[in-house]
Amino acid sequence: MFSLEDGIAALKAGELVVYPTETFYGLGADPFSADALKLLFAAKARDAERPVGLIAADTAMAFSIAREISGAARRLADAFWPGPLTLVLPARDGIAPELCGAEGIAVRVSSHPIARALSAGLGKPITATSANLSGGAPATTIAEARLAFGTKVKVYLEGGKLTAIMPSTVVAISRDEVKMIRIGAIAKDQIAAVLAGEMLK
Repeated sequence: MFSLEDGIAALKAGELVVYPTETFYGLGADPFSADALKLLFAAKARDAERPVGLIAADTAMAFSIAREISGAARRLADAFWPGPLTLVLPARDGIAPELCGAEGIAVRVSSHPIARALSAGLGKPITATSANLSGGAPATTIAEARLAFGTKVKVYLEGGKLTAIMPSTVVAISRDEVKMIRIGAIAKDQIAAVLAGEMLK
């Protein structure tokens, strides 16, 4: 049985860690290590042009990777973090292209204590891509994640059977636009209620 400290040490060493979130099991790596990102994309058999999202320990850490934070982003973060809301924000300079899509960089503050503790222990966000091979179903148990990755992952952190039905909701926010990217655990009307008076596409 691995400990949280084992997971933090593995991330610091550039290794991969499977860990529980409030939705599904995630595959964690240090997103600011080029070698760790290569390991992650190879393990998932994922196209490097498909960016991966991040989980941060708290709102300040999450916002530190963005070039700008709009009022809408702050309101949504206040309303739904920690929780299953991923915000896609304009990325600050120096962020790896593997983390950035057309809309920006995706990040959330998980409500699962293990996910947040891993990020806090590393001192920066960790990758939050689901713990499955690209195109497969998200892992809801450690056994499913082990079946997918085996020894490619250094540490597996047990979180029991995860019972989420949907992934996180994804909303992209730039200075003048709020756009729903993926409907998930938080409904569109919940987002709209927080953003009352602003345009939600």
